[in-house]
Amino acid sequence: MIVCSCNVLSDNDVRSAVEAEALRSTSQVYGCLGCSAQCGRCARTIRRIMDEALGSAQLPATAARGPRYPDSAAADRPSGIADR
Repeated sequence: MIVCSCNVLSDNDVRSAVEAEALRSTSQVYGCLGCSAQCGRCARTIRRIMDEALGSAQLPATAARGPRYPDSAAADRPSGIADR
């Protein structure tokens, strides 16, 4: 999907650049892809794609699966604390 119509950048272009270079800003993404921001309408979308790409790369496999004991509310409390 095209996310920047001024520079004709796709979401795959952005994702690939972020994953290959570990970029941290939208201006770094533009620079890596050989262009610069024009109207700026795509900046939020590029930032979201970056956050998703960086977030999934940093999370260990178990963190993406949720709480350790999803069926037990007591699992989130320190031991020794009872329901009132």
